[in-house]
Amino acid sequence: MARDIKLGWDVEALNKAYRQGNMAAAMNMDKTRCPYRGEVVVAAWEAGWDDAVEAIREEKAIKDMDFYSRIA
Repeated sequence: MARDIKLGWDVEALNKAYRQGNMAAAMNMDKTRCPYRGEVVVAAWEAGWDDAVEAIREEKAIKDMDFYSRIA
């Protein structure tokens, strides 16, 4: 596994941080509660959080559109 020795992160760590950020947003956890400190890993966690929030918004918009199309 490729690892950046001086920064202390690897692809697996970034994937884990992304998944955890994604789950945190899905559980309605605030973005400021990121448990990581390293700049790159924090960015991965925040990307997961942002992607989950966007997916939730899109899902809600689709449900809302579907609701209005049924009553029209």
